[in-house]
Amino acid sequence: MLIGNVGQEPEIRYVDQGVAVARLRLATTERGYTLPNGTQVPDHTDWHNVILWRRLAEIVEKYVHKGDKLYIEGRIRYTTYDDKQGQRRSATEIWADNMEMLTPKSTE
Repeated sequence: MLIGNVGQEPEIRYVDQGVAVARLRLATTERGYTLPNGTQVPDHTDWHNVILWRRLAEIVEKYVHKGDKLYIEGRIRYTTYDDKQGQRRSATEIWADNMEMLTPKSTE
């Protein structure tokens, strides 16, 4: 379960038989605090690659934009691939099962 802000406009693709796939970057931030001895601990932000399929991807395409706050439920997927230079790379993705939009709708 993650609550965070969308970092850039989502990417939407359609694959076999018109199945929608959305990819977005979600930023989650752990707020900073002050220790009893006065030491300041700064905010810490992590970035997550979120993949949404089918109906969720279609909703993302229509309604989700950079800066929106989302609640995501899903599972972690680890993948490996070879980049253009032949280097082995790994990626961690969240495959979303559920999404709630938390940004209030604009009244425009």
